[in-house]
Amino acid sequence: MQVLEFELGEETYCVDIDYVSEIVDRGSLTSVPNAPPYVEGVMDLRGRTTSIVNPKTLLNVDNTSEASRIVIFDAKQFADAAAVGWLVDEVDQVIRVSMDDVEEPPMEHGDFIEGIVRRDDDLVVWISPTKTATSEGA
Repeated sequence: MQVLEFELGEETYCVDIDYVSEIVDRGSLTSVPNAPPYVEGVMDLRGRTTSIVNPKTLLNVDNTSEASRIVIFDAKQFADAAAVGWLVDEVDQVIRVSMDDVEEPPMEHGDFIEGIVRRDDDLVVWISPTKTATSEGA
């Protein structure tokens, strides 16, 4: 299987590439009154209003670095067909992952963590974007 690796703060995360429709530069966002704290705002992406989520808020990651890219997910992958994107600090690469290299996440974890990918000397947290949306009500 292939995953897209990206940076949030000091850590590397990944999502199944099948969820990703495109990656865009961060543009201007319009804030939405009374939106949940993890929703940074919305943007017009090719005529479709797209909700932009900050996964750092969902995952309790240090939010001091500036997110420069937005990973846009395929709306067909979500139950409500919502157009959603995640703010990420940097997009690294697409890599092939063997399921033999994926371990169960340790201890208590949210339903949105699929597992931990062992790669060389690094550990990469594998996240499910559809489960973060449903678990947080986005």
